Amino acid sequence: MGGAAAVAGPRAGGGTMSQTLMDYDEAVRRYDPVLGLEVHVELGTATKMFDAAPNIFGAQPNTMVTPTSVGLPGALPVVNARGVEYAIRIGLALGCEIAESCRFARKNYFYPDLAKDFQTSQSDEPIAHDGALEIELEDGSFFTIPIERAHMEEDAGKNTHVGGADGRIEGASHSLVDYNRAGVPLVEIVTRPIEGAGARAPEVAATYVRTLRDIFRALGVSEARMERGNVRADVNVSLRESPDGPLGTRTETKNVNTFRGIEQVVRYEIQRQAAILAAGGEVLQETRHGQADGTTRAGRVKSDADDYRYFPEPDLVPVAPSREWVETIRASLPEMPAAKRRRLKKEWQLADDEMRDVVNAGALELIEATVLAGSSGQSARKWWMGELARAAKDREVSLEELPVSPEQVAELQGLVDSGRLTDKLARQVLDGVLAGEGGPSAVVEARGLEVVSDDSALLAAVDEALAAQPDVAEKIRGGKVKAAGAIVGAVMKATRGQADARRVRELVMERVAR
Repeated sequence: MGGAAAVAGPRAGGGTMSQTLMDYDEAVRRYDPVLGLEVHVELGTATKMFDAAPNIFGAQPNTMVTPTSVGLPGALPVVNARGVEYAIRIGLALGCEIAESCRFARKNYFYPDLAKDFQTSQSDEPIAHDGALEIELEDGSFFTIPIERAHMEEDAGKNTHVGGADGRIEGASHSLVDYNRAGVPLVEIVTRPIEGAGARAPEVAATYVRTLRDIFRALGVSEARMERGNVRADVNVSLRESPDGPLGTRTETKNVNTFRGIEQVVRYEIQRQAAILAAGGEVLQETRHGQADGTTRAGRVKSDADDYRYFPEPDLVPVAPSREWVETIRASLPEMPAAKRRRLKKEWQLADDEMRDVVNAGALELIEATVLAGSSGQSARKWWMGELARAAKDREVSLEELPVSPEQVAELQGLVDSGRLTDKLARQVLDGVLAGEGGPSAVVEARGLEVVSDDSALLAAVDEALAAQPDVAEKIRGGKVKAAGAIVGAVMKATRGQADARRVRELVMERVAR
């Protein structure tokens, strides 16, 4: 088989096997990839979905629980109204229809970290259904993701495997269970088959999840911090021989919580499945787990919906949001991130590539806040994408973690605009702000960095420089205007860079012309 390579991959039972991969370009030339994404978002409600236990990240294990959280006999659930509202907000933002009535169901499956031995979810009656989301790819083109449904459910707890490599269950001596997360509100967003992505399937998948993350934050329904597992994706991939052919057998890689990881999983599964099909084999319908090296590892044979034995939750009444409530929520929705980016790009007069750089750097909100504090869009972008981006890289932190606020950046630019600072002096002031010396004005005063604006002081420095270089004046009078640069440089040195070079040049020309 041309274009194939063998890589080491883990065997389902914990051993190692050689996994043959097809070259990616050949794989997408020979087969048509189809994606399906199930994205879970933890909602930022004050309490859990079905009980009054606090919804707090990072608390001591098994302290944020009630009898309902751990499934004790006789403990009854009560639906969190704010959780329902957040689910409706998400559904509306995705262009979904909101159900007039929907029910919760028991998903019967053994969860070692969900003590009830079933998950309260929604099956054939989701809160939201039939939507679509347009995403913008790296080159500025657009792709539409069809949304089948968004439904409410609860999260499971967390298992910690002790003694296994990298915290995995293989080789572990025992496992610890923390039920703090059990019952945390979730909304799961399920796509219809995503067709037509072709070779760009990895980018389409990652961009879709990134777009959802931005929407969750804009709606205020979740902190949407990927590193905390607030947002995670189950990535389904299948291949078929042509876009007109029947769908192939899919695999589902569970709980991928980085954009890079999503891209890697899609790419790897396309290469792995292509190699199997080209060799005359069959792809096994199974769950898989993403690995740190970008590969996936076999898990269990994938269950179908019938295997979960869904049935209506007998302890919860149907949820029937009134049309008036739904429309009130619709009216309160904020501007969506994509529309906001288009508006700000126009207002800030940024080119397409400049705006993409801003978004990719995570600087959009910081620049927007700086503009709201009084700076122009171009000036705010200059600071955050220039000096501050370099400072963040040097410190190995994100822009948000730098010890400078948008208001301080706007104040700094205001000092430049007013003529009190040159760009060079402003960079020195910024160094002082980052060093914890106070705000821009305080640093200017403490360091004595303000531009020398007194013409009499500047004229004295000009006269001294001309006296030291008498031939320069003759060169200027003879038409060699560029020679004035030597005098300007001398004055800037004498004033420690605190003079306005343009004003100094004007004074030089006035002196020479006398």
